[in-house]
Amino acid sequence: MHTATEYARLGAPGSLADTDTPIAREAAAALMAVGRSRIPMPKPDAPRVMVVANQKGGVGKTTTAVNLAAALAVSGLRVLVIDLDPQGNASTALGIDHHAEIPSIYDVMIEEAPMGTVVQKVEGFETLWCVPATIDLAGSEIELVSLVAREARLRNAIEAHVKAEPYPYDYVLIDCPPSLGLLTVNALVGGDEVLIPIQCEYYALEGLSQLLKNIDLVRAHLNQDLAVSTILLTMYDARTRLAAQVAEEVRKYFGDTVLKTTVPRSVRISEAPSYGQTVMTYDPASSGALSYLEAAREIAERGAGSARRGIEEQA
Repeated sequence: MHTATEYARLGAPGSLADTDTPIAREAAAALMAVGRSRIPMPKPDAPRVMVVANQKGGVGKTTTAVNLAAALAVSGLRVLVIDLDPQGNASTALGIDHHAEIPSIYDVMIEEAPMGTVVQKVEGFETLWCVPATIDLAGSEIELVSLVAREARLRNAIEAHVKAEPYPYDYVLIDCPPSLGLLTVNALVGGDEVLIPIQCEYYALEGLSQLLKNIDLVRAHLNQDLAVSTILLTMYDARTRLAAQVAEEVRKYFGDTVLKTTVPRSVRISEAPSYGQTVMTYDPASSGALSYLEAAREIAERGAGSARRGIEEQA
């Protein structure tokens, strides 16, 4: 916990530094959050297409995708979120309507509609957009089986929309379903980097080996440029020894691929989607918002090239 004096050194007005009380700390934290969000993050030379994947449910995958996207956007970067989960949770968190009749990623992948026809602007952000997912996507795994180039449907759509000149986005974040089916394979084929959220609990690494095997298979046969660039520790509870042990093990195994920033357990992060918001707008001074802001800054500062070490170096 920072003191008010420490917050003041980070840019809070001097009057808050004089009173080290809970109210002063909260006020200083809010000012720090606003100040940090206004510091520009470096723009990549080309769009970074990042796949947020982990087939284990409940690890903060969708939460990470939407909050990192919002954190990048509030810093002035142009961000597109592609919701590839039939549950549409990313669309919900961004306040995007996604009932069955809404044009969605299903139309792009199955009907080959141009991605530009389904992109929606996210309210409250100048530089954040979303491709929503509807319940129609639930049957797409079966429909994709018989289609030509079934693993590359998303990649073709992304290349036509995102990677065309001039580049319309700095970042594209693809939120995957909690499975290793054709939707996730499409995301891995269409992306350049993989971001894996790992929950700081006992079963954190369970099933991760299968995800890494699938990534290796996709790299070998369908997308040789794919790399696991980022691992983010989520739901970190500093009060427990278990969380520290899991974090230590993950850092020991994956090295510099793991971000220095960890995302704590936060009621504010959990509450935000029920209001159709990310935590960045719901409570920008909360520990969750500050953590995602710092994680986004780490990702932006690392850059695509320098972030490709991690797992590949350990192979």
